[in-house]
Amino acid sequence: MKNICVFCGASEGAAPIYIDSARELGAALVKNGYGLVYGGAKVGTMGAIADSVLDAGGVVTGVIPQAIADMEVAHTGLSSLEVVDDMHQRKARMMALSDAFLAMPGGLGTLEEIFEAVTWLQLGFHSKPCALLNTGGFYQKLDEFLRHAERQGFVKKVHRENLLIIDSINDLFASIEMWKGSGTSKL
Repeated sequence: MKNICVFCGASEGAAPIYIDSARELGAALVKNGYGLVYGGAKVGTMGAIADSVLDAGGVVTGVIPQAIADMEVAHTGLSSLEVVDDMHQRKARMMALSDAFLAMPGGLGTLEEIFEAVTWLQLGFHSKPCALLNTGGFYQKLDEFLRHAERQGFVKKVHRENLLIIDSINDLFASIEMWKGSGTSKL
């Protein structure tokens, strides 16, 4: 079974569309034959997507640092929960377990995680698709910023294009399966 690592938040967000999207994505992962790898929490969109995958009969692997597990937010009903020492180990383990990376709408941690994944792709440390789920246009301004950074000479077009921006869950799986990557470059 292939796994998609979904970076998402400990918050539900300000509008119901975000939690609804997490639930819809969870069911779609199982329907399309994917397991979920995620941050291991039972709260926010993280908890919603995990519960949705489990409710649909799917496999969920959570990876959570001990300090966060100690806050009593670890999801104890997962197929597998790995407790690691720190955030660095968490991300490395999530990347090792996954065949693709997707960021749902989220905060600073979500952005940090997806940008590390796409940077590792840029550097040739992996060759797995990286995507943003643009629920309700959430990532539209970020896309505009990345295009601005490209025009200013700080992001190469090949690297910007390696970060897929997916507007609907229906388009997600075909985009990931068809992804070939635009290439890597260390500079």
